[in-house]
Amino acid sequence: MEVTKINQATRVFKIGEIETKALRGVDLSVTDGEFTALVGPSGSGKTTLLQLIGLLDQPTSGSVFINGQDATNLNRNQRADLRKSAIGFVFQFFALIPTLTAYENVEMPLLLNNTKPADRKKRVNEMLEAVGLADRGHHRPDQLSGGQQQRVAVARALATNPKLILADEPTANLDSENGKQVMDIMQRLNKETGVTFVFATHDPRVIGYANRVVTLEDGLITKDSKNGKH
Repeated sequence: MEVTKINQATRVFKIGEIETKALRGVDLSVTDGEFTALVGPSGSGKTTLLQLIGLLDQPTSGSVFINGQDATNLNRNQRADLRKSAIGFVFQFFALIPTLTAYENVEMPLLLNNTKPADRKKRVNEMLEAVGLADRGHHRPDQLSGGQQQRVAVARALATNPKLILADEPTANLDSENGKQVMDIMQRLNKETGVTFVFATHDPRVIGYANRVVTLEDGLITKDSKNGKH
């Protein structure tokens, strides 16, 4: 099943009289269980494409489908509702709430989805265990290393059991060892749960984990290939 499908998507940004064409007619289909890297130089369009898939932005033209639903013309609230139910996010700068503990950060999307208290507790504990932080639930972000914070972010992204996880440069602020740990966890959870991961990256170490590599240049997909290592 297609988790997301992008048809002839363009994205044009206007500042005064100046137009920047970030995407120039992109077609992309991602199916259940993929572990896909979007790669390319700065300005290639990979982050813009990730934002369209995540319903954080809308295409100037073309269409975006999530789990078979046409999301192209949904209003802001409708996009937010679909994001909450279908998509998890892992950001470059972790984006944890600093005043909340690791447990509370993972719990937040479940609260927004009105999950019952007993189910929330069970799911949060499962997710902290899955990322190796069962004993760190009471720690705030400033009491955790960068790698541990990103693992909390992965647990939070998976808390609502979405079909799709989007990650924007997930290892950019981590040293090589912590980056490897985060990618190992994401890859394991992909294989164990079947959740689809799509991540934008410059990091060749991260690209090596992908089973599919989509290369963008100047707002176009120039290459779409399976990674032979997998």
